[in-house]
Amino acid sequence: MTFQRKKLGKEGEEAAVKFLVSNGYKIIKKNFRNYLGEIDIIAEDKDTICFVEVKTRSSDQYDSPFEAVSPKKQVKITRVAVSYLQSIDKMEAKARFDVIGIDYEKEGKERISIVKDAFEAQY
Repeated sequence: MTFQRKKLGKEGEEAAVKFLVSNGYKIIKKNFRNYLGEIDIIAEDKDTICFVEVKTRSSDQYDSPFEAVSPKKQVKITRVAVSYLQSIDKMEAKARFDVIGIDYEKEGKERISIVKDAFEAQY
């Protein structure tokens, strides 16, 4: 991954955190990593634990940020999420998978959209 793409991704994740907080989410963890992989943001939305994948695109990329969360990526996110819930002894908690798409336009303005409950747990 190039430096420019890493920078864009980091900016996107920071914008996603601000977006979530402004919409009433409580941030639990950012960039949660374990031996199974990574989840960009873990947050609470009322009584639900949300595992949030952030996809950031610049205006010169034509595919949708949501298309980048492939079935293979969904399986990986699910495994990390289950592992996290086990580690905090909350396997019975309400949980969902959200995807935030951030598009940066040429003027530097960002367009943020969220799909709540974007996919079911994949094994």
